[in-house]
Amino acid sequence: MALKVLTDLDSARTQYYHFKAIIIAGMGLFTDAYDLFCIPPIMKLIGRIYYADSNNLYEVPRAVTSAMVVTALLGTVIGQLVFGRLGDLIGRRKVYGFALMIMVLSSFGCGHSICTSRTCVLLSLGFFRFLLGIGIGGDYPLSATIMSEFANRKTRGAFIAGVFSMQGFGILASSTVTMIVCSIFNRANGGSHGADLAWRLILMIGAIPAGLTYYWRMMMPETARYTALVERDVPQAARDMEKVLDISASQIVEEFSTYLPNSPSSNYSLFSKTFIHNHGIDLFACSISWFLVDIVFYSSNLFQSQIYKRYLSNNHNVNAFQEAFEVARIQAIIAICSTIPGYFATMYFIDRIGRVKIQIMGFFFMAISLLAIGIPYYSYWNNNTNIGFMFLYGLTFFFSNFGPNTTTFIVPAELFPARFRTTCHGISGAVGKLGAIIGSIGFLWASHNKKDGYNEGIGMTASLILLAGVCVVGMITTYFFTSETMGKSLEENENIVINEDHQSVGGRA
Repeated sequence: MALKVLTDLDSARTQYYHFKAIIIAGMGLFTDAYDLFCIPPIMKLIGRIYYADSNNLYEVPRAVTSAMVVTALLGTVIGQLVFGRLGDLIGRRKVYGFALMIMVLSSFGCGHSICTSRTCVLLSLGFFRFLLGIGIGGDYPLSATIMSEFANRKTRGAFIAGVFSMQGFGILASSTVTMIVCSIFNRANGGSHGADLAWRLILMIGAIPAGLTYYWRMMMPETARYTALVERDVPQAARDMEKVLDISASQIVEEFSTYLPNSPSSNYSLFSKTFIHNHGIDLFACSISWFLVDIVFYSSNLFQSQIYKRYLSNNHNVNAFQEAFEVARIQAIIAICSTIPGYFATMYFIDRIGRVKIQIMGFFFMAISLLAIGIPYYSYWNNNTNIGFMFLYGLTFFFSNFGPNTTTFIVPAELFPARFRTTCHGISGAVGKLGAIIGSIGFLWASHNKKDGYNEGIGMTASLILLAGVCVVGMITTYFFTSETMGKSLEENENIVINEDHQSVGGRA
């Protein structure tokens, strides 16, 4: 017989607090997307200030833009590993607010460089983006795990997807704020004066929504599963749940006045033989899937520079604010038409058709879209600006989010034992962000031609076909290694059954 506090959580009706938890937990992901997607228009503003040349091209080298992404990703890797482990060792709630505070302070730091030289400004921005990445990385495993441990089994996938969908709104907010700020400065100055203040202001505004949720994060109780299964205090778990959900604690406290004793299967350590036997395949599957999708996802983000050239005005004909406005507008259109609908589609279908099917489907259609762009790229798309190109490009984002970009965030929060859950989610995410670094750097150097001012790369066609191949590998590994978690309790997914004799029995399902 399972612990009643856990079965009550699994069967609890959907309540107001579930939606409140989505907003509270999702603000970290909101800030993550805001800071990632405000970089392209900000680079346009920085280019106007620091990269004027004899031809007045104002182009920031792609290596610099890529470095701004990579520094944040390196911090994210560290944050996922460190905060993921701390979430299991000392509790989700105790480190949750700290990760958010790092994000808030470093977002303000990004806009507060006192430097005047180009090198100093970029180094300062890179440093604070590294710290921002640490906070973002810490937020990933904590937000996913907290939502999974609060949710019921029937709608758990939709709730975790709801948390992750805040990224879409972060992208939209980033673009909207950029357009508003640039419009105000453009009307006030009528030129490029004030661009240095504008890009700093855009970065700092991103800290406000996250900062506003700090109080609510501190008011959240520890999750019942952590309190009951890790701290081994069932009565306290029941009382905590009674504070936020319509669950009565009295019967639970009477039935379990003391918690179960230690048992052999609950004594194994992280990366022990027992852990590897029970959870090694799941950890491999979560990590490799995240690694593969991030290679494609972050390569696609850098590919946006190719998109922008088709739809932007010549920078000789517009000022800094108009140029940044146009970049932000394109990002907003992509977010509204493909990114956000992809998140919503996952929320609707994930508890109906399952994680594995959605992940395989997403990888498949991403591969098809990339091939449709890549194979005729130089013979057709490179010389034609039309809606078909944008449609195919938008499909890669739609099926990334209605696919592996979302499911790789969800599944690690459902598969592992409570005392390893944030650690394993952090490991999976950190491996994924290593793929993001490969995608960010590798695609930059692989896709260009000599006319871009660099050594010859393999070109866009070969690069996009290679990314499609990565998606095919993702399909294969998902099919053979990823476990389906739909409709099961977290305790069933972690392959542990707590029986009526108060003993834990391990083993794969």
